[in-house]
Amino acid sequence: MPKLNAFQLKWIAIIGMILNHIVIGLWSDSFPTWLAIPLYAAGGLTFPIMAYFVVEGYKHTRSLGKYIGRLAIFGLIAIPFHMLTMGALMLNIMFTIIVGLFCLRLYDKLAKMRWLFWILFVIITILTMLPIPFDWPIIGVIVVILTYAIKNEKARRVVPSVVAGAFILLSSLSSVWTLNNPEFAGVVLYGMDLRLAWVSMTFFVGCVAAAILLHGYNGDRGKRMRWTFYVIYPVHLAVIGLTALALGLVTLAQFGINI
Repeated sequence: MPKLNAFQLKWIAIIGMILNHIVIGLWSDSFPTWLAIPLYAAGGLTFPIMAYFVVEGYKHTRSLGKYIGRLAIFGLIAIPFHMLTMGALMLNIMFTIIVGLFCLRLYDKLAKMRWLFWILFVIITILTMLPIPFDWPIIGVIVVILTYAIKNEKARRVVPSVVAGAFILLSSLSSVWTLNNPEFAGVVLYGMDLRLAWVSMTFFVGCVAAAILLHGYNGDRGKRMRWTFYVIYPVHLAVIGLTALALGLVTLAQFGINI
């Protein structure tokens, strides 16, 4: 397999994200399972690759405040479209990254009191589920920290992705079990139906693929794409979310908005 640079890996992550959001946002009985499976699996590529370069960005940024500010601005813009795409009230991945960056800063600041960091880290990861869940709740922040805390370069490119995949696989199995036990239906993750819960297991495949691609990263930055992801993120969600709204796959009434 040819080695890829950062520019190429980031585009793979972006494409995987878009494909995954298409199947989530436009999911319906008419969406064939054979097509849903690879599209959903592609989403597993995105966050492990993204987390790796978020950590690299943290190491080299001149201003962490400006970095977080950019994420916050585009995250806020994306909120309504993310809600429509996901069909649920939740904070998007920009906010997960912000929490991850906060944890990285905390990790460095508490270098001499690592026990305190891990206590705070557990609390923070739990809070990504409550009261409004984040995208990639719990595991997203864990992936960011693992990518930073693991010192062996090859290991930090592979281990976080595999851990993420295993976590998602177990979460999907939990959703399948929950959907097959109606008395627990109130705790289904993301309001999945049974078919989507089964399909979501393929996320593990995407995460493993991300580990393979990151292992082959050649260390070259390639072309710069400072604003590309920031712009594509809310734009693609707007297209998918508004399409889902127009097709009646999601309604404003789901969010308590009556027009």
